[in-house]
Amino acid sequence: MNVTGHTRSPASIRDVAAAAGVSYQTVSRVINSHPSVKQSTRERVLAAIDELGFRRNATALALARGRSRAVTVLTANTTHYGYASILQGVEEAARAAAYSVGVSVLESADEAAVTAEVQRAADAGGGLIVIAYDPAGVRALEAVPAGLAVVGVVETPASPPTDNRPWVWTDDREAAYEATRHLLSLGHETVHYVAIPSSTRRTSARTSGWRRALKEAGAPETRPVQSGWGPAGGHAAGLKLAADPSVTAILCGNDDLALGVLRALHETGRTVPGEVSVAGFDDAPHSAYLTPSLTTVRLDFTGLGRAAFALLHGVLEESAQVTPHRVCVPELVVRESSGRSPA
Repeated sequence: MNVTGHTRSPASIRDVAAAAGVSYQTVSRVINSHPSVKQSTRERVLAAIDELGFRRNATALALARGRSRAVTVLTANTTHYGYASILQGVEEAARAAAYSVGVSVLESADEAAVTAEVQRAADAGGGLIVIAYDPAGVRALEAVPAGLAVVGVVETPASPPTDNRPWVWTDDREAAYEATRHLLSLGHETVHYVAIPSSTRRTSARTSGWRRALKEAGAPETRPVQSGWGPAGGHAAGLKLAADPSVTAILCGNDDLALGVLRALHETGRTVPGEVSVAGFDDAPHSAYLTPSLTTVRLDFTGLGRAAFALLHGVLEESAQVTPHRVCVPELVVRESSGRSPA
């Protein structure tokens, strides 16, 4: 206890590193009696350890040995279906491998806030999985210190990444392409698109797949309606599209948006699928139980989470080469909300 009567927090490995003027990796090597540390540096680190009263707890020892059986998931969201399902898959796979899982929520995309959160996660030891479906996640993936084991769950890359990119993804581009082709095959002149936010400023993979299908069919390309992630955004977009009598087919960037679009069409008296066909994305649990049941693209997010942990586990156990790869081939699920064009 200090002079103010408050209990002082135990010194961390980074406190020791700062006091000794070295990196936390160097402190880890000293703790682990690694021979690569110069004697003068070793003595400086040991002196800092004594001065600060640093105790080598389980986390510090695991960090020193490079073998912490723990994983931290960095994510900007824990409630949306895709994010939550990825977390579930990571937890299932980690539990089977006797690893613990922590979750660190990125509350802001501000660079300083993201960097601080990444640093806290790195301090915990073990490896990181970053869900990079939004600007905060992308920034976090870029901020992970070199040498730290990390796997990114990312949007479909524009081109195949190099082998040093430890990423996993689903083929959203192909999924949107197939969903759009399905709607066009029903005789609709074109398909309007309600878009979820992209993780970067570039065109998202889902938007690219939608555009490719329209182009191949010679169908008019409309401007995507930019929206959020949830039903409220879909409802606002649906009201806008419902006001245009030429709109007969709508593809939504996820099932929550489709839920809002369906409500907007109902409120404006436009029947589904009699006047307007609607398709979603993800095959969230509620999709099969809406009225009408929702045509959607099934994506195995839980499997994606398991794949992310498997890749990270291989890196942590030094038993696998880091190879970025696509997982989870999308599946179009046709239900009641899509039908022939009224024309």
